[in-house]
Amino acid sequence: MSTRRKFIKQGSIAVIGSFLIPKIGSGNPKEGMIMTVNGPLKPSDIHFTLTHEHVLADFIGAEKYSKDRYKAEEVFNTALPFLQDVKKLGCSTFVDCSPAYLGRDVLLLKRLSTASGLNMITNTGYYGAVGEKFLPKHAYSETAQQIAARWIAEWKFGIEGTGIKPGFIKTSVDKAPLTTTQRKIIDAAALTHLATGLTVAIHTGNGEAALEHLEILKARGVSPSARIWVHAQSETDTTYHINAAKAESWVSFDGVNPDTIKKNMDYLQILKNANLLDSVLVSQDSGWYNVGEPKGGNYKNYNCIFNDFIPAMKQNGFTQKEIDSIFINNAAKALTIKIRKL
Repeated sequence: MSTRRKFIKQGSIAVIGSFLIPKIGSGNPKEGMIMTVNGPLKPSDIHFTLTHEHVLADFIGAEKYSKDRYKAEEVFNTALPFLQDVKKLGCSTFVDCSPAYLGRDVLLLKRLSTASGLNMITNTGYYGAVGEKFLPKHAYSETAQQIAARWIAEWKFGIEGTGIKPGFIKTSVDKAPLTTTQRKIIDAAALTHLATGLTVAIHTGNGEAALEHLEILKARGVSPSARIWVHAQSETDTTYHINAAKAESWVSFDGVNPDTIKKNMDYLQILKNANLLDSVLVSQDSGWYNVGEPKGGNYKNYNCIFNDFIPAMKQNGFTQKEIDSIFINNAAKALTIKIRKL
């Protein structure tokens, strides 16, 4: 068998190499679905979307991580007013990017979604950046196929017994060259995408790392259109942005805040001039109830895009159609559950 293992369907089981995983079966996603913590939506129903935000984060590390370290009620009471504020400003859908072992709490997100009126989306996957501090021990001993089976099970059966399903895969790497384990995590994400259609969002240290993990996905036959290059603003050489967008990968500038408006505006202008805005996502990476800090520390509001960045876009010649393309159309396409092959 070639190194690019093929899926073989056998009744209710799919085979990846020699490793068995459950097929999605009747739960197999149809094209045109986006999964929220409250169930599926049509892409046309998600409207204005913030594609990279956070509610909760605990930086203690995977080995010490526990939901006993925080009070969900306190997090709820802290986060809800901020979510209600951004809802009033025009946000409809909120993508929470806190992964397992770093603050993912899907029951909390479901409760916040209901209380705020926002569609909220959670994830499956593991976070390999920051020196792999947030990877569980089994990420080292298990194969990519075994790790993928864990993530596929979360899609098929729900997360941690809640029945709540992920809407995308969240992974992360440091700068290139990637470590052996980081490469394995991306490989697991590729296998998970091929089994579920969930988009792969990869926190990325620099442009070379973005190239490296794209090659890992492609080696499994996954199209660049299945990948979101998270934190593309960390790479200052815009050639990487242009080449990724030309390959139809999603290029996400998701660190918008009052201090970075000009930097991100410049990136957008370059891609606009290259007629590549159809591959761009923009968000803020805000929120962050930090476990271990008094009352969660300095919670960052989600208002900058509405109050500052969009007005700046208009002042810099971006049309309403282009703004809608980024925050509505592109977000819907990026998050639509669909298996994307080369």
